[in-house]
Amino acid sequence: MAIAGMLLKANEVRIVALAGNKANHSLIAQKFNKLALNKNPNQDDVKVFIQAFKTYCSDNGIEKIIINRRSSSGKMAGGAGTFLIEGVILAISSTIVEFVHSATIRATDKREASLKTEKPGTVDLDKAYDLAFEGLN
Repeated sequence: MAIAGMLLKANEVRIVALAGNKANHSLIAQKFNKLALNKNPNQDDVKVFIQAFKTYCSDNGIEKIIINRRSSSGKMAGGAGTFLIEGVILAISSTIVEFVHSATIRATDKREASLKTEKPGTVDLDKAYDLAFEGLN
């Protein structure tokens, strides 16, 4: 099963896709790892984003998408960019979309950090990897 971890941050989506299971998995599509939507998108911008998103999912056989749960209130609340991107993904995705809270990732790290052998090595991609890892069996 191919799982895409999608970290929503500002007006970008950082993507890491994994295949396999938690004990034995590998990265797929390593060269493509970012989609962006302009800060003030028009209809054409959204259409381009949608096409790139659908192509990525189709080309990589993505069966499930895991997205970081956005804060909805407080000092670190998600901004308009993440809200727009989240809505687009929910509206157009033909695959299962699940949300994972950062506390869930921290708990998994405490139990299964030794299984996370394919981490990309940059902060944002590591977080996207953690999201994808949560979706593995």
